[in-house]
Amino acid sequence: MASDSTRLFCAHARKAAEAPLPAAVARAARRSLLNVLGAAIGAARTPAVEAVLATAAELGATGAVPVPGRGERLDPEWAAIVTGTAGHLDDFDDTHLHTVIHPGATALAAVLALAPETAPDGATALTAFALGCEAQLRIGVAISPSHYDRGWHITGTCGVFGAAVAAGHLLGLDATRLGHALGIAATGTLGQREAFGSMTKPLHAGKAAATGVLAARLAAAGLAAPDDPLGPGGVLPVFAQPRYEQLRRAWTGAWELESNTFKPYPCGIVAHPAIDAAVAASALIGEPRSITAVEIRCHPLVPELMGRAQPVDGLQARFSARHAAAVGLLDGEAGLRQFSDERAAAADVARLRELTNLVPIAECPRDSATVRVEREGEDPVEVHVEHARGSEARPLTDEELFRKVDRLVEPMLGPGAARELAAAVDGLATAPGLGALLDAVVA
Repeated sequence: MASDSTRLFCAHARKAAEAPLPAAVARAARRSLLNVLGAAIGAARTPAVEAVLATAAELGATGAVPVPGRGERLDPEWAAIVTGTAGHLDDFDDTHLHTVIHPGATALAAVLALAPETAPDGATALTAFALGCEAQLRIGVAISPSHYDRGWHITGTCGVFGAAVAAGHLLGLDATRLGHALGIAATGTLGQREAFGSMTKPLHAGKAAATGVLAARLAAAGLAAPDDPLGPGGVLPVFAQPRYEQLRRAWTGAWELESNTFKPYPCGIVAHPAIDAAVAASALIGEPRSITAVEIRCHPLVPELMGRAQPVDGLQARFSARHAAAVGLLDGEAGLRQFSDERAAAADVARLRELTNLVPIAECPRDSATVRVEREGEDPVEVHVEHARGSEARPLTDEELFRKVDRLVEPMLGPGAARELAAAVDGLATAPGLGALLDAVVA
């Protein structure tokens, strides 16, 4: 039997799994699920996903698990890798702002990987997804912010635990074996921030999902693990200085999942306030060629995480606040097209990136920014954003979230597909199985 932190963590998780999800948690889980399904479907034909699928095909990894946005079916391991990678690839997935974890991709990948063999009803699948998200968020809270500050990619390192909990619920693990699953998963944590701006970053989520599912399978088969992998002798002190009381608290009251947010722009979330300001300024500046300088006053994390000056492709552009502001000013929007390879290489965008200066302000809130645009022969234009769209203070409405998902899904699955997907997600609580949901995600 696991002891101390792990024992209590697993006991609380199992107790939460035995009761219906609280209404607020169920709503947060449905919104998170819809958002990450849209992100995964929208990225289904990207070069990174094609590369992972080509490797799976080369290894003969066929099976029964559907790939969102595609027609292929894979074995559970490769399906988890593909789905997790796709869900996180465009940096358009969910974000828990306190930890900067993107929990949806790994939780979704784990649930879909086991759906054909475990045949859960809708409520069980939604609970597994919610538990998988919550587990990684609670562990993330215990090691934040020092873990991320040390250079770890917290979505990968915590994602293995979330995937193990989600898979463990579908496989019927009791608290003891769930503790073993977490111990096995702890040996497979992965991800460093050096991968940001490359195809490897989203692979962290895919590998975390596959590792978590494998850990749950091995625990179900009887493979034992150290007693307290989340305790003082486990992996967390390697990552940070853990606050163990966060792991021991009961899963009652508000869940961390209720604080999950959804991105209106496919890039690092710390740049979103500047994008809001740039988009607002675009209607006021007139001829873009008159711009002589752009200043972005922002939180210090913006230059730290998104300080790339001249990205060479769309993946790098997702980690360039200068690029994000430039396309906002030039195009009046910042969607997938604005973070394409073509737009990253465009001369007008490169010119504005060169003219842009990031000014970190220690007192600036994370969800706030000011953009000042200097123009030749004209007065400057300055726009301040107090709270970015998609932040906790200004969350996306259900309608805004649906419009985002629709823009991602329709090009891949056709008109009306997002409506079918949303209906399937909304109906999970009473669905006898996942047939409608799985039908809605495939091409």
